[in-house]
Amino acid sequence: MPSYDYRCEANDRVVEVRHGINDKLTTWGEVCEKANIDTGDTPADTPVQRLITGGGIVGSSALSNPEMPPCGGGGCGGGMCGL
Repeated sequence: MPSYDYRCEANDRVVEVRHGINDKLTTWGEVCEKANIDTGDTPADTPVQRLITGGGIVGSSALSNPEMPPCGGGGCGGGMCGL
């Protein structure tokens, strides 16, 4: 499940939460519920912004088959696969 950073302008906090790609969190209360944290003094209906963050880079050591595909090593001839 992907993680997203949300910023609450009212309290200047940034919270990282994990949720499905189709979930849209728009309030501090929703973010706190997903992150399992208390809303504190900030009203639950306070708007939040999802921050743009860099995507994670997957290294070959994280793959179940870390070997380069045949075309990556020049084995598919003509470069038809785009690599």
